[in-house]
Amino acid sequence: MLDKVHKEYHEGKLSFRDYLSAHRTILANDRTWLGNIRTSLTFFVAGVSFIQFFGSSIVQVIGWIFVPLGIINLLIGLWQYRKRKNMFQLIEESDEIVKEYFDNQK
Repeated sequence: MLDKVHKEYHEGKLSFRDYLSAHRTILANDRTWLGNIRTSLTFFVAGVSFIQFFGSSIVQVIGWIFVPLGIINLLIGLWQYRKRKNMFQLIEESDEIVKEYFDNQK
């Protein structure tokens, strides 16, 4: 996506505001993915710690709940990241198709 944005910006077809907006959108998606990784690791490590270091059965049960929650959260985060990334690519491709259509109508 950014290759097209760079090209259009340098050709003068895209304003600086739109140029920065495209970068912000992609970086926001990356930040969200990193937040999901951080949350998943926190759940997983907390769960393993509860299982290993606490003798109380209720705390161990909570640990066994946290471990799969961490894995599930990681998988959901990966799915959302890929979905958004694919959506950005589809938007870029559809823009090119529409542009080609109108260029051919002239």
